[in-house]
Amino acid sequence: STWGKIREGLMAERKTREDYKAQQALEEARKAGTAPPEIDEDGNAINPHIPQYISQAPWYLQNSKKPGLKHQRLEKAGERLDLNIWYPRGLKGEKQGKWKPGSCKNCGATTHTEKDCCERPRLKGAKFTGQNLARDDVVVSLDLDYDAKRDRWNGYDTSLHMSQMEKFKVYEEERKKHRQMELATKEETPKADNEVDADVDDFESSSDSEKERGEDDEHAEYREDEATNLPVAKRETATATVRTTVRNLRIREDTAKYLLNLDVNSAYFDPKTRSMRDDPLKGIAKSDDRLYRGDNFVRYTGEATEFNKLQLFAWEAQDKGQNVHTQAVPSQAEAMHRQFHSKKEILKKELQSSLLSKYGGEEHLQAPPKQLLWGQSENYVEYSQAGKVIKGQEKAVAKSKYDEDVHIQNHTSVWGSYWKNGHWGYRCCHQITRNSVCFGRPIEEQPLQSSMIDHTAGEAKEEKEHSKEKTKAEEDEQEKLRIALQKEEFRRQNPEERDERKRRYNSMQSTHTVTEEELEAYRMKRSHFDDPMSSM
Repeated sequence: STWGKIREGLMAERKTREDYKAQQALEEARKAGTAPPEIDEDGNAINPHIPQYISQAPWYLQNSKKPGLKHQRLEKAGERLDLNIWYPRGLKGEKQGKWKPGSCKNCGATTHTEKDCCERPRLKGAKFTGQNLARDDVVVSLDLDYDAKRDRWNGYDTSLHMSQMEKFKVYEEERKKHRQMELATKEETPKADNEVDADVDDFESSSDSEKERGEDDEHAEYREDEATNLPVAKRETATATVRTTVRNLRIREDTAKYLLNLDVNSAYFDPKTRSMRDDPLKGIAKSDDRLYRGDNFVRYTGEATEFNKLQLFAWEAQDKGQNVHTQAVPSQAEAMHRQFHSKKEILKKELQSSLLSKYGGEEHLQAPPKQLLWGQSENYVEYSQAGKVIKGQEKAVAKSKYDEDVHIQNHTSVWGSYWKNGHWGYRCCHQITRNSVCFGRPIEEQPLQSSMIDHTAGEAKEEKEHSKEKTKAEEDEQEKLRIALQKEEFRRQNPEERDERKRRYNSMQSTHTVTEEELEAYRMKRSHFDDPMSSM
């Protein structure tokens, strides 16, 4: 049975205690980098630090049995079938000459049995008569995917839709003929003088105008009024036909707000609320030429701000016990808001006059605005077309406390105008010594004096000898470190050297001292099992 197979598989996968310990030791060695990593089905190395619940495939995925990350990746979709491929309708296969064992006992077809036969049960089946054998069915096996099996229009015959369209055309022609006959009978019957039917007149005039255009008024749901050029909606009532002008419909030729700027970093459009708060063309087009500047522009400009102030006043008044409501009694709320502001201004003026009468200083309030005080002066300056001062004195430029444009030691540039190899200098002579004398040209182009040449040659020789000594010392240190690494590697490869039971007598009383190279070699060879980067 199925449960028996599952039990056998679980028993086969069960590990003993020794196998489990060996597996744990192997995992620790892989994490430490001493053992090679595990290989998946594609030949890629598996990171040993990946948890088992991630690297091991679930039980319901049979395509990947070895550990790896293949089951975590999205599989590529296979080739899709053509939309026109479907089970053939009405096709029959070959007709057999005689009845064969395993065929239908009723009709004789070899593609189904008697239980699945769709023909009328015969009095004597084809098995016994051997006559009038039915043709075989055309059996096609389609490997449909998940979406194709649930496609409601898969295999739909478009010719059926065309036949329905032909029926609708015939119905439409008959309906038009019937309407014309009704209009002809209405015109022939006389109407009473006192009978006024404006709705019928409107209906007849509209139907005549639309009949010339090839339209029918009964099925014209939305059309344009000839007088106002506005969309007109027709609504049927119990008594008569009422034509209503719909003025709040958006013109479909207008560009949608989310198509004004296709940049992904522009204003955000919320598809659920159909709102775009920021300006989509901010900083791109002029604001005067655009009709739409964002929802926030409408909310914070015009009368919207005054309405927000009125609403805030109503809320504060309700908190203080006043019966004010902007929706229920808007006129009362507006009147109380104006009265509140007028009283507020009166109290402000009274407080200001009382302070001035008590402390004085009214003469300081008569001063001109600060913009005029800061932007003008009594100094008269006249300029020429070239921008030079002809008459008067130009406004002095504020200077800092540091000396500007002051060059010392015959330099034509300041210290810090030249940079080379991590040192500042003068741009005029390329010298990196501060307060040095400038020779008028870069130091690379100047002729060197003999004393300076000797001094420079001596410094170069000393520097060369010092570098040789330094290089020799570094080579000696590298050689000592290499020997220490070899000793440490030999000690680690021979575990009997580290066994305490085989230690010689008085071996701990050795006079050998640990050198810096041996300590560095021990640190370099030491394994850190908790370090995730130790195996890399």
